[in-house]
Amino acid sequence: MSRLAPFTLIISAAVLAGCTTPSTGTYVKLEPTYEEASASQFVGANREAVQRLVAGLDLKALGTTPMLVATVVNVNDLRKTAPLGRTLSEQYASQLAAQGLLVKELKLRGDIYVREETGELMLSRELKDIAQIHSAAMVLVGTYSAAATSTFISLKLVRTDTGQIVRGHDYALPNNADVLKLLAQK
Repeated sequence: MSRLAPFTLIISAAVLAGCTTPSTGTYVKLEPTYEEASASQFVGANREAVQRLVAGLDLKALGTTPMLVATVVNVNDLRKTAPLGRTLSEQYASQLAAQGLLVKELKLRGDIYVREETGELMLSRELKDIAQIHSAAMVLVGTYSAAATSTFISLKLVRTDTGQIVRGHDYALPNNADVLKLLAQK
């Protein structure tokens, strides 16, 4: 027997052990379950961020005022975003609507400029025009900034008539496999 044979057996056993259950020895597919996906900490962190952003606001008064949610953009280039920014915006809009706020869906309107690679950008020069078209009193805007181990998110509720920041909230997401995938550009 060669000297490599014991080493090869150990490596083979380790590889096979990752593919079988200890009790039955049957193959286990290593994919997330529906239960794991529904308990996503990513979704939970974004939901909590919106709850903190609107905490203390008179939601009943705001419930009758249309609100817009802009695409969350890259802090280094406000004209660009990634799938992360678009995903965050979608989750924020859903959570605001779940809180009872009247959120306008921009994707249903043909008169809003939507750039293919970025989404519904809400740059300051466009803010008043778009808000006036939709009779929106407030807009949720945000930026993200990817760092070494975390991606930092900054959210603001802004009055469309004055540009005044009504509320703000900052939080961070860990740069795990999901966040890194959503940060990736084509």
